[in-house]
Formats: sequence, C-alpha cells, structure tokens
Amino acid sequence: MSSKEKPTLGGTRIKPRKRNITAPLDPAAFADAVVQIYLDNAGDLELIAKSIESSDLNFSRYGDTFFEVIFTGGRTQPGTIKPDEGDRHSYSVIDCEATREAILPSVLYIQKILRRRPFLIKNLENVMRRFLQCLELFEDNERKKLAIFTALTFSQKLSGLPPETVFQPLLKDNLVAKGLVLSFITDFFKEYLKDSNIDDLIALLKKGKMEDNILEFFPTAKRNAEGFSEHFTKEGLSSLVEYNQKKIFDVKLKEMKSALKTQIEEETDISEVIEAMKLQVRDSNMPDIEVVRLLWDVLMDAVQWSGKNQQQNANAALRQVKTWAELLNAFCTSGKLELELIYKVQVQCYEDAKLMKIFPEIIRSLYDQDVLAEDTILLWFRKGSNPKGRQTFVKSLEPFVKWLEEAEEEE
Repeated sequence: MSSKEKPTLGGTRIKPRKRNITAPLDPAAFADAVVQIYLDNAGDLELIAKSIESSDLNFSRYGDTFFEVIFTGGRTQPGTIKPDEGDRHSYSVIDCEATREAILPSVLYIQKILRRRPFLIKNLENVMRRFLQCLELFEDNERKKLAIFTALTFSQKLSGLPPETVFQPLLKDNLVAKGLVLSFITDFFKEYLKDSNIDDLIALLKKGKMEDNILEFFPTAKRNAEGFSEHFTKEGLSSLVEYNQKKIFDVKLKEMKSALKTQIEEETDISEVIEAMKLQVRDSNMPDIEVVRLLWDVLMDAVQWSGKNQQQNANAALRQVKTWAELLNAFCTSGKLELELIYKVQVQCYEDAKLMKIFPEIIRSLYDQDVLAEDTILLWFRKGSNPKGRQTFVKSLEPFVKWLEEAEEEE
C-alpha cells in the first residue's frame, strides 16, 4: 500500500451542520403577560380582546396556559387546579358570581378569540377536560360556575367544542360516587335548557355518546328509574323526567311487541298468550289504552298480506280478528277501551289503502266475536272524534248501524 497522503481540495472549510435551536418553554412569562393585559384594562373583556389581538404573544405554544388564566386568573400547577407562582387577576370565570349574567361575557369573549385563532379550540378542550376531572378540588360554588360556563359554551354554539370533551371526563368513579358529577350535570342541564329545548339537550347528549347513559352520572345507590325521576323532578327538570319515562316506555313497548309477535307466529295457545301478556302489563305498568293499541298493531303486522288481491286481504284480516278475538276481549274491558280499539282500526284503515274498504267488515267481526259492544259502536258512529276518514267510514258502516238500531227497537 502507498504511504502517500490523499489529495485534498485546498482552501476549503467544512461548515458544521446547523441544528434547530428551540427557545425554552416559558409559560410563566406568557401567563404574566396575559394577566397584565387583564389588569391594564381593568377586566373589560372588549378591551382585553383587542389587546390580545394586537399582541405578539405565542398562543400556539402556550394555549393551555392562556385558558388557565381565563378560568382561574393565573397559571395552575401541572395536573391540578392549584395556583402556580406568578401574577394573577381577579376577573376570571372562577372569581365572578355564579350567574349567567356574570359568566356569559367570558363565553362570548372566548368565542371572539377562537374565531381569530381557531387552533386554540384544542387547548380549550385540554383545560376543560383537566378541570372536569378535578371537580373535587373546586368549591361547591366554583363547580356551579364551571357548570354554567360549560352549558353556555354549547347553548351559545362555541366554535368546534365536542360534547364528549365535557361528558366523558365526568365519568370517574370517585367523582360519581361522591355525587359531584350529578350536582354538576344538574346545574349544566338547568342552564342549557334556559336557551334550548329538551330535544336540543338530547341531541347534545347523543353527540357526547351519553343519550342512553344519563344514569351513569348517578351514584350507584340512586342509579335507577325512580332515583332519576325523584332527583330531576325535585330540581325542576320535568321535561327531562318525561323524556326518560317515554324512553323507558318505548323500550318496554318494543319488548312486549316482540314477545307477542313471537307467540303469534308460533301459534301459542291463546290462554298462555293472555297470561303472559297480563304479567308483562303488570310488570311494565303500561296504561290499558296503550295495551289495546299494541295488541292491534301486532295482530295486523302478523297478517300475511296479498299484494293487490283485495278479497284475500279482507279474508286474511278477518281471519286474524276471529282467531285472536279472545285476546282482544281479555283487554278491552270497558267502553272506553273498546272505543279506543275502534279508533285504532279507523286510523289503520285510513292510512293503509288495502284495508280502506273492509273497515265495516272488521267492526262487524269484532262485534260478532263479542269484542265490541253495540253501545260502543253506536257511540263512535254518532259522536266519534277522530277525523281520519270518518265521513267515509261512517257512510260505509251505515247499513250495519241501521241493523243494530232495528234490532234494538225490536228488543
């Protein structure tokens, strides 16, 4: 091997590679600067927003700190709500009164900031999630302020804040067990419903994946339908109680329909069907009128309808009535319930073209099977209140009614 030196390019210098030098984080200086803006403008949020807008503060780097200053008046220690070192102001959400009038300006102020800096929505999520997970560290009055603020962010359509940011962090077992979550969510519901209706609230809960899980906000001992109704009735949220009762009713109704449909398809003995139905009605506490409506719906849904053959459809419907008349008779135990059954038949015949012409035949069959009494039929004929197809059906029933009246005169 040669010992000669390798040739080099004379006069060249090798430059060292530049490294990305990042300025060290300094949230304390940022927080102090924001606090100073609050103090300089004496808490006037309009002036503060203008000062924030014209400042050269690094919001993309210290977004979480910015919202800590808005909520608590200064920087908080990592992972908690305890104040950290540094300047503070007394115009924060936590420092104001626990009223809508006092807190709404802060919500509108944040809305204005987010319109100019939409990337800050993630920082708002971070801070709200942390505060909600630390509910037990707040005083009762402070939790109420946080609930009012949170409700207003949604009722005022604060840009881009996802509902799950609020609802999911609340489901910590220790917070739920102490009743803190129930108290918070109750204040939240009260405030939200001042601007919105119950349908809006349910839609919000649905987006937050909590529509079917409201009971999870309750401590275990109160996590039942009775506890739900008792609590929210006492708090004046009757619309929420009514919604929940309807939801429970709809679930029970669906279960009863499914069970009855199966029994009909399997041609279960009528006496067994009646006993099972009575047991379900008792357990569900379902109103008698709803039971009658359910029975008719399921019986007609179970009919094997023909495509366009009117006579076959008529025969199928009448055969179903005759087969299950004993079931109907077991639950149509008063003139009021019999009248409800006629209304149910009337509406279905009006809405279903294939049944339109057989209304009088169905009524006649129900009469022949002792499901409907003569007095009930005459009452419907003379004073029936449901307008759907009434004139047509009254006219079609005239021959049968005339026969009933003549028979009554003969007796």
